[in-house]
Amino acid sequence: MKFLRDLRSVLTLTVLVAGLGYFVDLFDITLFGVVRAASLKDLGVTDPKEILSKGVLLYNCQMGGMMLGGILWGTLGDKRGRLSVMFGSILLYSFANITNAFAWDVTSYAVCRFLGGVGLAGELGAAITLVAESLPKEKRGLGTTIVATLGMLGIVAAAFIGQHLTWKTAYLTGGVMGLALLFARFKVSESELFSKKPDAARANPFLLLQGGRLLKYISCILIGVPIYFTTGVLFTFAPELTKGLNVQGEVTAGNAILFGSIGLTIGDLLAGLFSQWLKSRKRAVGLNLTLGFGLMLVYGLVPGLTSTLIYALSFLIGITVGYWAVLVTMAAEQFGTNIRATAATTVPNFVRGSAMFATTGFLALREHLSVAHAAIIVGSICFSLALLSLTQIDETFSRNLDYEEGAKDN
Repeated sequence: MKFLRDLRSVLTLTVLVAGLGYFVDLFDITLFGVVRAASLKDLGVTDPKEILSKGVLLYNCQMGGMMLGGILWGTLGDKRGRLSVMFGSILLYSFANITNAFAWDVTSYAVCRFLGGVGLAGELGAAITLVAESLPKEKRGLGTTIVATLGMLGIVAAAFIGQHLTWKTAYLTGGVMGLALLFARFKVSESELFSKKPDAARANPFLLLQGGRLLKYISCILIGVPIYFTTGVLFTFAPELTKGLNVQGEVTAGNAILFGSIGLTIGDLLAGLFSQWLKSRKRAVGLNLTLGFGLMLVYGLVPGLTSTLIYALSFLIGITVGYWAVLVTMAAEQFGTNIRATAATTVPNFVRGSAMFATTGFLALREHLSVAHAAIIVGSICFSLALLSLTQIDETFSRNLDYEEGAKDN
């Protein structure tokens, strides 16, 4: 009963609007993976190898935009406020989505994905920071879990809608949803922790690079890398990967993303609740990483799998890497109010950007090894670095967030 009371108490308008913003954010990110092949074919790219290479190019443009946008929006979040960034980013990626529906070639498509990536970079970090600073310390994990769970439903929606609407209509749908969400801004308040700080104490992103903060910052990024290896390689390129594994039956990217995203949604909820039960962010993430690593090895090494088993594995792997909310919450909790939005915004976007290295490494190794071995090597590096990095950060459950970072280490 206490849990239900706590859950009801964190269902504020701020939490719900942040969650819906993240829903639209993940809808857009996922949509490209679902409509990748169909949209490129419609633009005149018909050779399977070209579809793969152009798909990687477009994906990297989107993720590169998110890395750049993370720095931009993060700094603005600590200088201008979490709320303004959350909705400014929604406005940009909504217009980018709508414009994307009118792309006429791969170049214009790439520009739209880059601008969309810049816009997408701001929403999650600002939302998590706003929620974390607005709730009591013992309940903020529940609030960020709700945000992430609502967001993950955006992946499910994109996987479903992307397979049943034309790619242009799907992009228009995402854009319109984003614009509709902007109307909710007028009833959401700025974080009091941010508002009470003097202007002179705000927005010094270089503090992240000083002393022990740099190691914590890099570690937070590396902890999240397996998430986007999974979505960027195992799910997005499932058709190409499973052909190399001689899987029985046809595997489509849309279905792999659909089942994987359902797992991610459930996993995000479970990871958040599990961390609340354990009263530890680190132990919850450590268990997820260990299980995910094992399931990835099954995916790439066990012979005789069928398409049904691949979808089942995608679902289970999705659950294990569904610690996104816990990760971003940890990143926000590691640092003081004057650089918290910068950390919470740039960490998830550098994690997303890491997919560029994962996909590029996967394609490079594929030239010399089997598809399965290429994926396993890249995945093993990602999971190993994440587990090592987990030992380098602080346990932040119930940490008081009302403090600032100084020029010297805390």
